[in-house]
Amino acid sequence: MNGAEALIETLADCGVEVCFANPGTSEMQLVAAVDKHDSMRAVLGLFEGVVTGAADGYGRMADKPAITMLHLGPGLANGLANIHNARRAGSPMINVVGDHATYHRQYNSPLTSDLEGVARPMSDWVKVSRSQRDLPQVGAEAWVAANTFPGRIATISAPANHAWTDGSEPVAPRAVPETPQVPDGVIEDAAATLRAAEGPVAIFLGGRALREEALEQAGRIAAVTGARLICEVFFARLQRGVGRVAVERLPYFGEQGKEALQDFKTIVFCGCEPPVSFFAYPGKPSQLSPHDAKLVRLASAEEEHVSALRRLADALDAPSEPALVQAPTSMPKPEGKLDPMKVAAVLSAMMPENAIVSDEAATSGLAMFPSTAGAPKHDWMTTTGGAIGQGLPVAIGAAVACPDRKVLALQADGSGMYTVQSLWTMAREKLDILTIIFNNGSYAILNIELMRVGVQNPGPKALSMLDLRNPEIDWVALGQSMGVPGRKATTVEELEVALAEALAIKGPRLIELVL
Repeated sequence: MNGAEALIETLADCGVEVCFANPGTSEMQLVAAVDKHDSMRAVLGLFEGVVTGAADGYGRMADKPAITMLHLGPGLANGLANIHNARRAGSPMINVVGDHATYHRQYNSPLTSDLEGVARPMSDWVKVSRSQRDLPQVGAEAWVAANTFPGRIATISAPANHAWTDGSEPVAPRAVPETPQVPDGVIEDAAATLRAAEGPVAIFLGGRALREEALEQAGRIAAVTGARLICEVFFARLQRGVGRVAVERLPYFGEQGKEALQDFKTIVFCGCEPPVSFFAYPGKPSQLSPHDAKLVRLASAEEEHVSALRRLADALDAPSEPALVQAPTSMPKPEGKLDPMKVAAVLSAMMPENAIVSDEAATSGLAMFPSTAGAPKHDWMTTTGGAIGQGLPVAIGAAVACPDRKVLALQADGSGMYTVQSLWTMAREKLDILTIIFNNGSYAILNIELMRVGVQNPGPKALSMLDLRNPEIDWVALGQSMGVPGRKATTVEELEVALAEALAIKGPRLIELVL
């Protein structure tokens, strides 16, 4: 058995079921090894950013890692933006990156690079195999690293000669470390602080604290303290909808976020750190929590969230039933030419039960999140690290992880072009994804940011760098060229027809909203 076969068998024995791949020559032995495993699905992406983003979406929904297969340092570099997003999301991921044979590196051939140096800034764990026998050992270690709570990025460098050389064997899976529990004293101190709190209280949630079970415990705390529940601006996965405990989302713009928090005298954090402004702006604050508020860390991102919230609720003698349970809502039926608010109303009314939403709709999607609060139960995912080009790949990974659930990719036109190759993979894999393109012909968020950083009277050259209308992008034609049927909608009535049609079938579809 060669090193590649031993590595892939080890990873399969650990529990890896999916390989998202964009391989090259150095990975051919790995390709052949995956081919031998019926239990491991291979999903091809035409760009490395699609591959790594899909692995992120898979990790968020499956709560275990897929592997990516990438080609040397430059191929890894092409996927780094979405590895960054995945790291910020706490997604488990194992990157298997082929490298030149160890004896070939000295010749400095064109693809030679510092692979470890490329990997390290976006990885939590990086290791280079030392031999064909060491390669499966590294794989077993990577599985443990990736599954360390809440989920981490593990990157393996696999020299080609270690992959093709015989004399290796798979190794047994290793135990994943237990998730650290919050100390009893922290729970007691948090409870005492909440009992003594004067003025408004907030429970600020992130990470795994936004799953249904954790939210129920946060709702119990709200029932006894009157606290408001607030979540991060960009979260990995929020379980929401009718019957679940509802949370408010902190506004994106820093001054709005600061205003939303300004009245709280006590803020308890679970699964995240105190919020900061996404960017620095002249004369505007970076830290958003009130300077005179008492900030209490209940659980960090690396500590177990559900039990921390439950123990705090119990310490407060909270009732068994949570407060803030979301009730069904309805919006006035819109009509006529589309705008974001009308799209939000239609989507809220038509969203299917148990859907998964991958949200990269940017400015056009600002109305989507609050307007869908009263929709049937669903999961909502966002661009955690702020690197655009994530929405479509994350939808791929979610659909692979949850094939029985409809995935809705709410996608801005500008950021969608970063990883437009995702449409091809959706078609190839027959994934149940409805892509909704918000086409406003602009990097609209940057037009806003241009003003916010103080640029006065921008000229035509500056504005042209934010404009996508010259030439116009035809998303329906793009989708059809890659095997995804679609249609345009310019009115509410056209959108309702297109949504009904797309939701009634299983498979990839695209709707382009002309705004």
